[in-house]
Amino acid sequence: MSSEAGPGRGGGSRATRQQRIVDHVLAAGSASATELVELTGVSLMTVHRDVDELVRRGLVRKYRGGVSAQPTSVFESHSDYRRTVRRAEKNAIAAAALAFVEPGSSIMLDDSTSALALAERLGDVGPLTVVTNYLPALELLKTFPEVRLIALGGDYSRTHDSFGGVGCLEAVEAVSVDAAFVSTSSMTGSMTFHQEQEIVVVKRRMLEVADRCVLLMDSSKAPRRALHHLRPLAAFDDLVVDDGTSAALLEEMGEHTRVTVAEPC
Repeated sequence: MSSEAGPGRGGGSRATRQQRIVDHVLAAGSASATELVELTGVSLMTVHRDVDELVRRGLVRKYRGGVSAQPTSVFESHSDYRRTVRRAEKNAIAAAALAFVEPGSSIMLDDSTSALALAERLGDVGPLTVVTNYLPALELLKTFPEVRLIALGGDYSRTHDSFGGVGCLEAVEAVSVDAAFVSTSSMTGSMTFHQEQEIVVVKRRMLEVADRCVLLMDSSKAPRRALHHLRPLAAFDDLVVDDGTSAALLEEMGEHTRVTVAEPC
């Protein structure tokens, strides 16, 4: 969610209040404006302003007298939402994945929030070359003096807060990196998936230009499936998961690739 933290009467910070609205609407499917006033403790006018901002960011849909949730696949793809969930697990995974980053190397990060958690730890690893299409990662990495930053352009997606399309694919093809760190929406013990074809195409191309492919997956994503196959698990050199992954699933994953279980932060 937004880091904006303006005060809200009885409702905590604006970001906290809006997160409560999103969580409630997602759980219930829909909510009236009156319900949201009772939920947040702020005025009807403030609720309408919050809802308008959430609609603008693509997190909810507004109808006469209330708010409804976006379809699950749309909602879960939204960058703002992804940055709020499973943060402890993603931080643990990123801390473990940092061991795969060699000073002086070149790495590629996809537009996942797991890769963003890794990016947050790269300031002390340099010198390092980092290639990414994820705008929040670009904004962060530009502040690290030891990081040479290469931005992958293309068509900007407000939902994903990243760049894609033909321009991005051509930019990916123009480089070769030592390692690519990617995540995706779901996996089984042998296959990875994503629900959006255009995202699959970019991630596949990233994996093709990397000498080493590292998959970062929190335990909520497995075992689950989505519409499009990304890559078999065996196509990754390493998989990093959190300690919430079941023993049976870890055993199956270990038959296809090296698995690192991240210690809780």
